[in-house]
Amino acid sequence: MTMEEKVNKIKEDFELLGDPNAIVEYIIELGEQNEMKIPDELKNDQTKIHGCASDAWMIEECKDGKVHFTVEGTSSMAKGMIPLMLSIFNDRTPDEILSFDPKKLYELGFDKILSPTRLQGMEAFLNRIYSFAKRCKEQNN
Repeated sequence: MTMEEKVNKIKEDFELLGDPNAIVEYIIELGEQNEMKIPDELKNDQTKIHGCASDAWMIEECKDGKVHFTVEGTSSMAKGMIPLMLSIFNDRTPDEILSFDPKKLYELGFDKILSPTRLQGMEAFLNRIYSFAKRCKEQNN
């Protein structure tokens, strides 16, 4: 499934849920099921996602021509947003990520369900993903 197709699938799922409160509940439920963890010894200033409303960390890996992210957040909303976002960006080639327009994510209506502070956190998360995809691409060239 392409990144665009994945965004469309999430959008369809959100439309089935209907109102923003149901979408927020769904995201929080995803967070309760999210078991992605980063070892405490790797939680530091370098792995921290600066700009997030709550503490979150990301470890990036460039392997076999694909980008892989391990992310952990502390708030219930962040824990739920992580699997949603990683379902779009994880295990993709750098070119796939770099050619994907992140503005497509606004089709999911995050601006209607996330506070301005949480939207800034999402931007910080995306900035990390795109800058690492660029570095991974440079490594592979």
